[in-house]
Amino acid sequence: MDGETSGGRRRRYDPARRDRIIDACLQVIGEAGVAGASTRRIAAAADVPLGSITYHFADADELLREAFERFAHRVSDRFEEHMARASTVDEARQAVVDLIDSDVLVDPQELVLTHELYTLAARDPRYRRLTHEWMARSRHALERHFDPATARLLDALIEGLTIHRALDIEPHEPGETRHAVDLATRRATHRGDPA
Repeated sequence: MDGETSGGRRRRYDPARRDRIIDACLQVIGEAGVAGASTRRIAAAADVPLGSITYHFADADELLREAFERFAHRVSDRFEEHMARASTVDEARQAVVDLIDSDVLVDPQELVLTHELYTLAARDPRYRRLTHEWMARSRHALERHFDPATARLLDALIEGLTIHRALDIEPHEPGETRHAVDLATRRATHRGDPA
């Protein structure tokens, strides 16, 4: 339903506007980094007036934090869904391989968003809380299949290999990721195995 503004103009009812601004913020950061994510540019990407940002968010930092929180949850949800499909230790190992080779941070924008979040987390405890929660969710998903020590190791392996694969300009050998995952899980106890 339209509302009346103080200037007598009709204001379009737009209940999805706040969500659209958050998604536009992520889009702009993915394209230009945090330094290039001005509120003006975000408003243009969301196709909203600049004043909509100050209406929906206390300041630019609140928008930034909510955007990164949405991004972290989105990637974590995908990670958890992927690991939940595995029902044997070998399926769990293959799921980790697939996450590294083709499912996590394959989108160049996601890679930029991840690095921008890590940079913020290195300086600001509020963003470190987001990265901590993200890592905890990843480890929890891995612990459905592996003991906690192996899950922590795999989480670090996924992170490191994903970044290396994304940034390396040389092709990787077939089977390289599977070999690394097999080494990391060689002595692991599988959660679903009988004692």
